[in-house]
Amino acid sequence: MSKPALLSLHQALRKGFQTLESNQKLWRSVLAECTPLMVSLGNLAEQLRALSRVQLSNTPLSAFPDLQQCLHFKLVQATDTVLGKLSEKMSSLQAARDAISNQVSGVFQVYEQNMDSLDLLTLTERSATAPSAADMMEWLQDAERHYRHQYLRRKTLLQTFRADDLSLLESAPKRWESLASPSAEDRITDTLFKVSLFMETQ
Repeated sequence: MSKPALLSLHQALRKGFQTLESNQKLWRSVLAECTPLMVSLGNLAEQLRALSRVQLSNTPLSAFPDLQQCLHFKLVQATDTVLGKLSEKMSSLQAARDAISNQVSGVFQVYEQNMDSLDLLTLTERSATAPSAADMMEWLQDAERHYRHQYLRRKTLLQTFRADDLSLLESAPKRWESLASPSAEDRITDTLFKVSLFMETQ
């Protein structure tokens, strides 16, 4: 067993978990910002549907001949604005996903470079302050997979939203919420707790 090889791997693992921790926080805050935007989408779709059901020309508002068209335009414009903001949020989620992916692939590069010096016993050895390197690599890989899938599913859903598809927009908040995976997020939080001592030791 080569001690420098294990030290290099531990260093890469620490960086990986630091990146995971900061980007989990970022991910959660961005998702929290998406929730009211999804609610707005649902509300705008309801308003557009209500507008399409009423004939303003048959109401006292008939004195304003362009009103219906004008209201429809404004609601569609507002919907496009919300969709634009959601698209910006997706860029932030993508940045978090990429940061985690890059760091995790960095860990596996370090492992591959030092593979000859790292035997199974070294990789599976635990200590009072550190889980085994094999466990930590697996945890990072699981977290990376979770954020990759989450990003893909949310992006795919967002791409289906269009200002003229009212049914889909009305169900936007529920559809978005249904993609949440609290158990996977809890596992990642649990993982970060398990490695907290390891991250503090050098």
